[in-house]
Amino acid sequence: MQAILPFMYVKERSQNNMAKRLLLIGGNFSPEQTGIGKYNGEMIKWLAAGGYDCSVITSYPYYPQWKVQPPYDKHKNWYRKEVMKEEGWQGKITVYRCPQYVPAKPSGKTRMLLDFSFAVSAFFKLLQLLPRKKFDVVISVVPPFHLGLLAVLYKKLRGAKVLYHVQDMQIEAARDLNMIRSPRLIKMLFGLERYILKRADMVSSISDGMMSKIQQKAGKDIFFFPNWVDVTLFHPLEERMLLKTEYGFAASDKIVLYSGAIGEKQGLEAILHAADRLKEQDGLKFLICGSGPYKEKLMGLAEEMGLQNVIFFPLQPFERFNHFLNMADVHLVIQKGNASDLVMPSKLTTILAVGGLALVTANSGTSLHKLVSTHNMGIVVDAEDQDALNEGIIRSMNGNVREMASNGRAYAETYLSVGEIMTRFEEAVIVR
Repeated sequence: MQAILPFMYVKERSQNNMAKRLLLIGGNFSPEQTGIGKYNGEMIKWLAAGGYDCSVITSYPYYPQWKVQPPYDKHKNWYRKEVMKEEGWQGKITVYRCPQYVPAKPSGKTRMLLDFSFAVSAFFKLLQLLPRKKFDVVISVVPPFHLGLLAVLYKKLRGAKVLYHVQDMQIEAARDLNMIRSPRLIKMLFGLERYILKRADMVSSISDGMMSKIQQKAGKDIFFFPNWVDVTLFHPLEERMLLKTEYGFAASDKIVLYSGAIGEKQGLEAILHAADRLKEQDGLKFLICGSGPYKEKLMGLAEEMGLQNVIFFPLQPFERFNHFLNMADVHLVIQKGNASDLVMPSKLTTILAVGGLALVTANSGTSLHKLVSTHNMGIVVDAEDQDALNEGIIRSMNGNVREMASNGRAYAETYLSVGEIMTRFEEAVIVR
């Protein structure tokens, strides 16, 4: 076990495997603590701890604040190289930070500019690395989907194996959420994606529903590579009621928590409407924690509605996050109806690990609905149905839900352990 990553089980590898060089091309990376950047960072650190020589072409950390974070903001307009080598690691990580445009208020158009600007700067960095060391495996993480073109280019020129890993089905989400309205542009983007899928040596994704949709387009088997959680770092705590007092609440308060990115397209206004409908419920508090471009507008709306039972917190320190999550009585996982099978919310894995009660909005037939219902590890209500959400919150406060929380923790321990997932990934993708 390594001090920096206490959850990481690293098995013995042969010298032949340790000599392999890996390249990750992804728009998000450590030290981002949420979303894709978190998983990219943990994946590469796990591999480096086990002996692989890892390189990363990525951007400067900006998510979920949508602003490059200190101290990286001093160098955000140019390239920067970092070398990470921790005590006990058998390998190392070389990170190449690339400049990109980061919109303060992301929209469909500005997100496209962000993705395009990073792809261009990453392309020039890849060209610079081409005559240097030879990478054995190139991993491209989606979104943005077109980074796969860079991985395919490297494969053609240097013969590396390519893994194309899909975290979000970006094109479908942009189409269904009306972020891109041009049918011609959507058709062109799908064409580029098919080109990448056909030429990747392996394609992976994080849920059954997403894998099924990708398989129809790719015409090949899709490898199951789910998001994981550190089940030793995130775990249930005793005396949860007393934890509430550390954050200014009464021990008897019932806390409904939403923790994560705060964006305009997520439908988070539903939380405010639920708070308004249930404002007569004694001691019921709605806590919205995180950052994002829509937070100020959401705060203004809460003030206009006169909601005294809604509290906003900033993004919490990572070292205190387990305590913070354990405080909540119910955790909201809010999804739009037409996105339920296009993304798998990463926050759910951590909720399950702490033994929290998840209240998920997902329609019947989606993989998210099936997952939570099959294992009885949360309450599932129809997406974009305000009455159903309100009733779900009432049920979570008054019903017998302890078994659901216990089932969630058991599921995390059995299926979401990072050591198990990464060992299977290594054997299937890198060693083979």
